Amino acid sequence: MRGVELSLNQTQKLRLETALESLDSGTNSYASVTVADSIPVNQEDDVLKGHGTTELEGEVVATVCGVIERVNKLVYVRTLRARYKPEVGDIIVGRIIEVAPKRWRLEINFSQDAILMLSSMNLPDGIQRRRTAVDELNMRSIFEEKDVICAEVRDFMRDGTLQLQARSQKYGKLEKGHMITTSPYLVKRRKQHFHHLEQYGVDLILGCNGFIWVGEHVEIKDKMEEDEPGKPDPQIEKFKTNLSLEEQEQIYTPFETRQNICRIANAIRVLSILGFSITFDVILEIVDLSTTKGIDIHEMLGAEFCVLVAEKEAERRSSTTRRKR
Repeated sequence: MRGVELSLNQTQKLRLETALESLDSGTNSYASVTVADSIPVNQEDDVLKGHGTTELEGEVVATVCGVIERVNKLVYVRTLRARYKPEVGDIIVGRIIEVAPKRWRLEINFSQDAILMLSSMNLPDGIQRRRTAVDELNMRSIFEEKDVICAEVRDFMRDGTLQLQARSQKYGKLEKGHMITTSPYLVKRRKQHFHHLEQYGVDLILGCNGFIWVGEHVEIKDKMEEDEPGKPDPQIEKFKTNLSLEEQEQIYTPFETRQNICRIANAIRVLSILGFSITFDVILEIVDLSTTKGIDIHEMLGAEFCVLVAEKEAERRSSTTRRKR
């Protein structure tokens, strides 16, 4: 059952097995391969053998377990349940683990830590200028250890270190929310990784590295429309400093929004447990299913709801297959 460990009764086991069999029967039999499986190719097309493949007795054979990917003439096997393999332009969510000279070091679920240079991000004042010694001294006031941020993969340095950038207003520190860790292969690269669930007042960031952020919606202000870009209101700042952290959280994060964040986070956890691809549309369907069935937030991680999600996914894929035909 794809590594799922749930306390299922006999009826739930039969329902889950039926749903998973339906899912497997609806997929391409050549889509997933194991070691030594033959990969069907047309030898007349001068196929290029990529990662996870080799030639044996005139056939292209898989050397790892995974999913077959084809890019023009290139054929390779994308391994499953592996660590994150970054590409330039990926949207990632990471956690600050060290404030170093002119840079922050982040954990991003990669084989090594990533680097965010001070020169590769927007300063709090919003002005594009050279970074000075004063900016370097104030780095901890921007990001500090254990802060969760969103950034973009910029480049690889000569020693293999991953370099990030956060030059847009949509990147930066993430607050008033929750970060979920899942397998990177479940999050597919899409054109859009930032989502606003307007009906729930929640922002969703699907990090390509398997770190997913669910938090209260934050309006991104256009600095061109502001009289003084980046300058905070002194009255608001004074009001904030006079309140404790608990009072600020109660004022700025409504209880209903917190419930929505928890419900969406549990929907993502259920998809991760079952090994289903995590996409914006599927997450919304899971959330709608939980509210329609009247299932409480804490019950979403139970065995019954996981079985319901598997049946729902099997039904969705079968209907999609019928429409294509």
